[in-house]
Amino acid sequence: MSDPSNQIVPDSEHKGIIGLLPAAARPFALLARFDRPIGWWLLFWPCAWGVALAGGAIDRWDLLVWLLLGSIAMRGAGCVYNDIVDRDLDQQVERTRSRPLASGVTSLKAAWVWLALLCLVGLLVWLQINLVAKLVALGSLALVAAYPFMKRITWWPQAWLGMVFSWGALVGWLAIDPQFHWAMCLLYFGSIFWVIGFDTIYALQDKEDDAMVGIRSSALRLGENVRSGVLVFYLIALASWASAFWLLRPQWLGLAALAPIALHLLWQVGTLKSADGDDALAKFRSNRFAGLLMFLACVVLGQAG
Repeated sequence: MSDPSNQIVPDSEHKGIIGLLPAAARPFALLARFDRPIGWWLLFWPCAWGVALAGGAIDRWDLLVWLLLGSIAMRGAGCVYNDIVDRDLDQQVERTRSRPLASGVTSLKAAWVWLALLCLVGLLVWLQINLVAKLVALGSLALVAAYPFMKRITWWPQAWLGMVFSWGALVGWLAIDPQFHWAMCLLYFGSIFWVIGFDTIYALQDKEDDAMVGIRSSALRLGENVRSGVLVFYLIALASWASAFWLLRPQWLGLAALAPIALHLLWQVGTLKSADGDDALAKFRSNRFAGLLMFLACVVLGQAG
């Protein structure tokens, strides 16, 4: 059997760090995508937006740390579960056939044990939030469980991923203010379309393989209109966030806080090379910075209120 340190998918960000781990630990780090922190940042940012827009970014900085830990653990758990479900499909896609389960480096039983351990970390984080936030957080479990099957039954698995990855916006807000507010819903709605946009860009890498094995995606559905589609998704996200900001602080100056992320998202669309997988990956990863820009906007408005 070949060394798993050499069996790293092309979009791995930290091959060197994985190579430093003991050989027995490498497949589990790869299963949880610890080599690709972009995933947990994209899961964390909506959580942080909710906390910040509800006014808790400064006073509850400790909650942000807990939510980051939870994002790392639960993103890892989600990836392990996804690989368990998709191990047959992953064997047929060039970019994913070297994943530990698809390549046979890791056993199915070991993957389930690793999944349980990651969920225990998530449970520890869950215990740190209030009852309302706890109940809402539990509501995401059904969405998470169903996600790996969406690419088999709908052309828009990215929309389902948007609901999953954005759920933290609701949890983060309610962990600070356990009262319903339309601004919270608009923040969540906008985040869904942000995720649809950046994951459509991500799916550009696999268009040919996906088409051959029957995996569906928004990138395939949009065809030559990918850039226009992503632009629409991002504009809906920005309009939703602007509406949330306006509800909380009906002043044009408040909307100005969204200008940096608006410019960044428009840059992504304007410079996207849909036929270039490397460019698509770079644009996808740039959403880590987009998330930070949105967080800063939420901090400004949350603290001003």
